[in-house]
Amino acid sequence: MSKVETSTIIAETRLHEGDTGSADAQVAILTHRINHLTDHLKTAVKDHSSRRGLICMVSKRRRLLDYLSRTDKGRYEGVIKKLSIRK
Repeated sequence: MSKVETSTIIAETRLHEGDTGSADAQVAILTHRINHLTDHLKTAVKDHSSRRGLICMVSKRRRLLDYLSRTDKGRYEGVIKKLSIRK
């Protein structure tokens, strides 16, 4: 993922000016990377190291979403809706 993609994702999800590391932004970046890696793994079925990385990213995103759910339900629901993670 390029720095341009990362900066545009952060700009869309930041809470305030200068925000680069909030849970919302981290979840958005991880979601973008997860989607990209999922597409890759559809063609490269035997790429097990990337599959392990995908599993690690999904679990990290899950932990961040759990944190948001515990601390601020409104932000949690907003992130879920904006990124369309839950169907």
